[in-house]
Amino acid sequence: MEKNHEIALTEMRKSVQKLGTSTEYGDPTLVRFLIARSMDPDKAAKMFVQWHNWRASFVPNGFISDSEVSDALEDRKIFLQGLSKDGYPVMIVKASKHFPSKDHLQFKKFVVHLLDKTIASSFRGLEIGNEKLIGILDLQQISYKNVDARGLITGFQFLQSYYPERLAKCFILNMPWFFVSVWRMVSRFLEKATAEKIVIVSNEDETKNFIKEVGEETLPEEYGGRAKLVPLQDVVLAPMED
Repeated sequence: MEKNHEIALTEMRKSVQKLGTSTEYGDPTLVRFLIARSMDPDKAAKMFVQWHNWRASFVPNGFISDSEVSDALEDRKIFLQGLSKDGYPVMIVKASKHFPSKDHLQFKKFVVHLLDKTIASSFRGLEIGNEKLIGILDLQQISYKNVDARGLITGFQFLQSYYPERLAKCFILNMPWFFVSVWRMVSRFLEKATAEKIVIVSNEDETKNFIKEVGEETLPEEYGGRAKLVPLQDVVLAPMED
């Protein structure tokens, strides 16, 4: 690790302790918060403590079980495909099967459930803390009733606030003309670092790069790969090691 990284980490740990939170997490976890706050130890510490407190209150059991989000899982709109060529778990959202939730708190629980499970699917034993994911948002065959700007904003805000540096790349496929204005509005809520990781796939070259980056072994056939779609709830995670 670079000397500047080490100094920033040491300062961050001190700041976290001053704010009254323990730092039993490893360096890879803390570095994510440092990167998200441009290597500013005090800002990173504040962000880490906010995440730590949110996690304790919103996810007191450490995870959100299938039974807590069974209604959203029944829609079978999220798929978890295994690892990309770079070792990132690949999550696919089929927007045509999504309808805006009337219960926003329940929707937030679902976002945490799917992000936690996607990240955990890349663990090989213990969590290291620097695992990332690839998201694919497929807008094929969506209609106005599937449009959920609030839900999209919530998803990206959770990634930015509570899952910093977890997003490796987000590919948006099959964007219809009427969604462009929706996306423009959602984009206003994206931090620069998040926006730079989003690729709207709209031509042949971008499609080739998308297939190459994800990998044919992992991508379902309908996207140019060789795999079958695997619904999120059908993925069984290996038990965590102590």
